[in-house]
Amino acid sequence: MLKKTAAWIREHPYALCLLYFIPYLIYFELLEAFAVPKFIIHCPLDDWIPFHEGFVIPYFAWFPMLAVSLGYFLFHSRRDFLDLCFIMFTGMTICLLIYTVLPNGLQLRPAVVRDNLLARIAGMLYAIDTPTNVCPSIHVSSTVAIMIIVMRYQKFSHAALVKGFTLLCGIAVCLSTVVLKQHSVIDVVLGGLLTLILYKVCMQTDWMKYLRKLPYRKLLSRKS
Repeated sequence: MLKKTAAWIREHPYALCLLYFIPYLIYFELLEAFAVPKFIIHCPLDDWIPFHEGFVIPYFAWFPMLAVSLGYFLFHSRRDFLDLCFIMFTGMTICLLIYTVLPNGLQLRPAVVRDNLLARIAGMLYAIDTPTNVCPSIHVSSTVAIMIIVMRYQKFSHAALVKGFTLLCGIAVCLSTVVLKQHSVIDVVLGGLLTLILYKVCMQTDWMKYLRKLPYRKLLSRKS
């Protein structure tokens, strides 16, 4: 099994782009542990949005959405996989840099008073995820990246169903970030805007040409 996996990776070296998540998670956790917010993000619209624990479902749906989209394009479309990685990982990196230079946080979280399963899950989320490093929203920027790449892909067997489901899931994920008070509306807007800018860069520049000049240029190729 290991030999087959190693052989497949040699044939598809761009799969190693997924190793980005290792330094990303390490750096993010360091920020979570040591960054002290100097800027509190808030806008009046945040106060009008009610909290509801039911939105933990789409909030956590982000994780399988991330895995399934990257996995699908990894096996079905090299170009779309690499474009998704470029947009998503560049966005994540920019967000981490912003969190480092402009450490920010929230003061929006309510007391979770209802006693049901979803409320308890929301309470657990609050306990393990500090209200820091929020603007722009990585949750939103990566979700919008997935939505864009899925919408432009033309080879789904049931395109209308897949694209419609992805669109609804993506909107629900973005809404969940503000309903659960994990993010301000400002975070959501800037997260989405960041991805739109990166998509424009992706479409209007030959970004691969620049990366091919770097030491890890082989990740962009496939063995001939």
